[in-house]
Amino acid sequence: MTKHRTAYLNARLLDPASDLDAPGALLVEDGVITSLGSDIFAGDGPPAGADIVDCEGLCLAPGLFDMRVQVREPGHEHLESIRSAGQAAAAGGVTSMVCLPNTDPVIDDVSVVEFIARRAREEKLVKLFCYGALTKGMKGTELTEMGLLSETGVLGFTDAEKALSNPLVMRRALSYARTFGLLIIQHPEVIELTADGVMNEGEIATRLGLAGAPAETEVMMVERDLRIVALTGGRYHVAHVSTAETVNVIRRAKRDGLDVTCDTAPHYFALNENAVGDYRTFAKVNPPLRNERDRQAIVDALAEGVIDAIASDHSPYDQDSKRLPFAQAASGVVGLETLLLLTLELYHNGNMSLLDALRLVTINPARLLKQPTGRLAPGAPGDLVLFDPDKPMRIDADAFHSKSKNSPFDERPVQGKIRRTVVEGRAIFIDGA
Repeated sequence: MTKHRTAYLNARLLDPASDLDAPGALLVEDGVITSLGSDIFAGDGPPAGADIVDCEGLCLAPGLFDMRVQVREPGHEHLESIRSAGQAAAAGGVTSMVCLPNTDPVIDDVSVVEFIARRAREEKLVKLFCYGALTKGMKGTELTEMGLLSETGVLGFTDAEKALSNPLVMRRALSYARTFGLLIIQHPEVIELTADGVMNEGEIATRLGLAGAPAETEVMMVERDLRIVALTGGRYHVAHVSTAETVNVIRRAKRDGLDVTCDTAPHYFALNENAVGDYRTFAKVNPPLRNERDRQAIVDALAEGVIDAIASDHSPYDQDSKRLPFAQAASGVVGLETLLLLTLELYHNGNMSLLDALRLVTINPARLLKQPTGRLAPGAPGDLVLFDPDKPMRIDADAFHSKSKNSPFDERPVQGKIRRTVVEGRAIFIDGA
C-alpha cells in the first residue's frame, strides 16, 4: 500500500525534548515522523509523490499539549462543544487536550469516557483525552472507580474546579492512586475562606467594594495536601498555581523528594488584579488574578522550572453568564486560541529561551500525563505546529473559533501567528484557508 508522505522543507526545527533548534526538514509518513534534520533530503530531494510544505524559515515544533480544558460537552454544548473546542484548539496550535470531568453527566463513569472518545473520533480534529472525577458526582465524599476508569484511558483524577476538602478522602485517593501510579489533581482552595470572595483580597478589592478571597487559602490547601502526599507517597499535581507562597511550598516539596508537580495558566503570568479595572468580568477567574508580586513569582517559577507546565484553563461562558454584576458573573476565560501567543510573551520578554517556553506546553505536560507526544523524533506522532514567532498582531476575540468569547486579552498586542496545525500528518488548520 502506498504511504502518505508529507515533507516539510526550509523549517526552523524546534524540539524542546532534545534541545534541537536548527534549520532543516522533516518527513511524516502515515501520520508518524520518520526522519528530520538538515540533510535528510540531500541529493535526491523529497520522496516522489510526497506532499510538500515550504515552511519558509518559520518554526516547526511539536503540537501543543493542553492539559486543562473545559469542553462543555456533554451537557452544555451552547457554551462549547467537542467540535468547536477542537476547532479553537487547532487554530491555537494545540494538537492534544485533556478535558475536565465537570460535564453533565460528570465523567465518573466509563460510559461518559466512551461517549467523549467516540465524539472525538467523529470530529477528527485534535486528540481529546479526559480526566475522571476524583469523587462520585464531584461531591467530595465517595471515590470513583479510579482503576476501572484508568483502564479506559482516563489520564488523571480531579474534581475540576472544586477542591477536595476532606483530608481523609484525599488520603484514601492518594493511597489508592499510588497502587496504580495514577495522578491526583487538586484545585487548591480552602473554600470556607473563599466562599464569598470574588477577586483577590487587597487594596483594589476594598476600593471596588468587592469581597476578597485571601491568597493564603491556596497555599493552605497545598500545605495540607503535601503532608498527606508525604504520608502516602502518591502522585499529586496542583492546578493553576497563582501565588508566590504556593510556589515556595512546591519548591520545597520537590527538594524534599515528594512526587509533586504543578501547572499555571497564562492569565496568572500575563495579568494581575489590576486587569479587573472597573468591574471587568472577563478578568474574573478562579483562582482570582493576584497582585504584581505574585504574578512576577509565577514568571520566575516558570523560568526556574518549579512550575512544570502551562495549561490554557479554557473555561468558556456565554454573554449571559459574564455580563452580570461582578459578584454574580461566572469565573473563567477562554484560552485555547491564545495559549501559544501568550506563552511566547515569556520568550519575547526575555524571561526564558524559545525552547524553554515551548517545553512548558509540549513535552512537559505530555510526560506528566505519560503520553508519547510533544516531541520531534522518528517514531513520534506527526503532531506539529508551524508558527511565526515574531509576527506582530492583536488578539481578536470576535474571530475566535470557540463558541464563547470571554477573553480578558481581547485587543492585546502580541507577537506570534499560527500558520498550520497538524495531527498525525493531517492538516487540521491552515492559516487563511
